[in-house]
Amino acid sequence: MCAMKGLNRRQFLASSTVMTGAALLPWSFSTQAAAVASSTASGTPRKGGVLRISVDQAVTMLNPQQARVNPEYLVAELLYSGLTRLTQDMKAEADLAQSWQPSADLKQWTFTLRPNLRFSDGTPLTSADVVASLQAILDPKNASPGQHNIGPIKTVSASDASTVVIETDAPYADLPVMLAYPDAKIISASIASGDLTRLNKEAVGAGPFKLVSYDPERKIVVARNPHYYDPQRPYIDGVEVMVYPDGIAESSALIAGDTDLMMSAQASEFTRLSKSAGIQPLRVASGQFLNINMGCDQKPFNDPRVRQALALCVDRQATVDFVANSLGTAGEDNPVNSAYPYYAQLAKKAVDYTKAKALLAEAGYPNGLDLKLIASDKPSTRTQLGIALREMAKPGGFRIDVQTMAHSTYLDQVWKKGNFYVGFYNMQPTPDAVFSLLYTSTAAWNETRWNNADFDAAVSAARETADAAQRTSLYGKAQQLMYDEVPSLIPTFFDLLAASRDYVGGYHLHPRGAVFRLDHVWLTDKAPKRAV
Repeated sequence: MCAMKGLNRRQFLASSTVMTGAALLPWSFSTQAAAVASSTASGTPRKGGVLRISVDQAVTMLNPQQARVNPEYLVAELLYSGLTRLTQDMKAEADLAQSWQPSADLKQWTFTLRPNLRFSDGTPLTSADVVASLQAILDPKNASPGQHNIGPIKTVSASDASTVVIETDAPYADLPVMLAYPDAKIISASIASGDLTRLNKEAVGAGPFKLVSYDPERKIVVARNPHYYDPQRPYIDGVEVMVYPDGIAESSALIAGDTDLMMSAQASEFTRLSKSAGIQPLRVASGQFLNINMGCDQKPFNDPRVRQALALCVDRQATVDFVANSLGTAGEDNPVNSAYPYYAQLAKKAVDYTKAKALLAEAGYPNGLDLKLIASDKPSTRTQLGIALREMAKPGGFRIDVQTMAHSTYLDQVWKKGNFYVGFYNMQPTPDAVFSLLYTSTAAWNETRWNNADFDAAVSAARETADAAQRTSLYGKAQQLMYDEVPSLIPTFFDLLAASRDYVGGYHLHPRGAVFRLDHVWLTDKAPKRAV
């Protein structure tokens, strides 16, 4: 047994022989989970000012129905609205729709729009625009990420100018929540049924802001939309979205006062931000996770014993300490954690190299197994998890070669195609959403190809009832199946981290990770004076 307490990240990354024999990894890091707020100052909102925020990736997709990453979701939310939006506690609240009502069998939902809605160019927004927008999202040829993520919608129709009727293929209790999906934004019917490429360079939405300028690699500027349905919001005059691909430079800009709000902070930078004068660190528990996806339809992962053996090699808390700087929680190979409703608290998984080797031998690999694990370079924690797994799995008989590649190459060549790679996902609004996005046989992003009929049946049954007790039981069964069969390793959930200047008020860091609600943000009189 070798004690590894105090092992730092640099030493670990530089070493390929950290673990020998049956050694566990009981290391810990000095970074402690800081007791910080999840929101900026409260008080009476103040009108005016320009908020300058930073993001860590270019906003290369302006079309809101094609957004794929958080900075794109942010800009889409500034410029567009959906029928509903998510509250801080993952419930649906009114956005363009002021109310909704399901049928008794949960297969038909009627949404009533707010009166006198208008797009940012002043043209009216009616039910026809909603119908055309949802149909565009559901049209396979448009390849919107929202196609499989806004519910099992069968038809969308308008009974009058302010009423939208949505029919689903089966009873579906979560429809209002899922219509808050980041890509489910309402656009003009003339664009939705015409030239969608217009939205690659211009924006005609009904969000709280309108587009002023768009430089995807550097800066996006928006100003208050005078036609927004709420005359009180947004409180600020505009937003400047600044792109900082380097995390250290992004943190330095906030500390220097060049920016006001940092949408996402790296764990490695969080301590520095927390100790800086004039900075409010922000942190919230989340269901955001890294996972190790295994192609369950290909050797060697088509044998569940191989997957189970690998799971037995992972020290969960040590992984959180190493990959998340202790700013997170351990996972048990289930994408639903305590941040979700219907979470099933299952037994903690422990390292057992003897059992791991035995399972590998039973699966036909008595001499161990050689594997190549692919990790995108964004976020960098993907590679960190890969290297941690490489070292942890050695005593269990796994010889893992970790290969890092550019994120664009990963998306093109590995994502949804590879046999063994590191994934990264935001928290979803419901358990059904994360299961249906990643793990059911018909999942939009069925990366593991696990295709377990019992799991599919449990998720489907839970989707079709509004009874809380039944849903608890069914979702518990689904989580147990994932825990037992391990279609992917999920050892780490991340707390979401951000930071702001202390003159920013009304901002709540959202556990979903893809929700921002900047129309509720305001600036005190200490904020820098800027004009749109």
